[in-house]
Amino acid sequence: MQTRYAHHPDDVRHYDTDRLREQFLVENVIADDQIQFTYSHYDRFIVGGVKPVSQEISLPTYDELRANYFLERRELGIINVGGPGIVSANEERYELSKYEALYLGKGTMNVTFASADPAQPAVFYLASTPAHRICPNAKLTKEGASPVNAGSKETANERTIYKYIHAEGLESCQLVMGLTILSTGSIWNTIPAHVHDRRMEAYFYFDVPENQRVFHFMGEPQQTRHLLVNNYQAILSPPWSIHSGAGTSNYSFIWAMAGENYTYTDMDLVDLKNLK
Repeated sequence: MQTRYAHHPDDVRHYDTDRLREQFLVENVIADDQIQFTYSHYDRFIVGGVKPVSQEISLPTYDELRANYFLERRELGIINVGGPGIVSANEERYELSKYEALYLGKGTMNVTFASADPAQPAVFYLASTPAHRICPNAKLTKEGASPVNAGSKETANERTIYKYIHAEGLESCQLVMGLTILSTGSIWNTIPAHVHDRRMEAYFYFDVPENQRVFHFMGEPQQTRHLLVNNYQAILSPPWSIHSGAGTSNYSFIWAMAGENYTYTDMDLVDLKNLK
């Protein structure tokens, strides 16, 4: 498990490209038959993933958590972005197709990940936050995830937003999680840009075509920076930073948030004319 620390925005203004990538880009999220995690000091958020190919993979614990098992004091959101997969937890078996989500609450034990067909392996994206109460384990399909159409072809940001884990969806302690799929011909996400100082956010980009990239924009609204992101890579976005992007093709991404505010719509919009 890697560890990433918090940053003052005045310091980030002076980072060069390499330093920005070291601190905010998670390049290796998905690996065959191996769980990879990055622990952020922003709201103690953990991002990671696993692609089970030849075997069933168990969720381990880590010295950094000082816990007897991973979810002893945590909750976990799981979204499958690959082939059909199976998650087992507390002796229950959950089958997840692409774009389906599973929430596992505090106290859940014996978590494993597997693919239904090794020729088309599942790709599980994982997001975890501390939890102070137990919420029920539950699965949600793409169709049940409150789809919202946003943007337009004219502004190249036509997209569909699916909300899985939130106040009106799968119940959690503090984790908020969903995904956005851009329509063919659209490239912009999260426009107009915004910040929400009450919670951090992590972006995981997927379905980025080969040889295409996403320019992810971050930083204070008047001090923006960009990071070039490939398929299956993640961004850790501080509470004071915007989080937006434009791709060389359409793509999809998973957004996940944690902090003191559980309200999905709590955001401070930034007018385009005020961005620099």
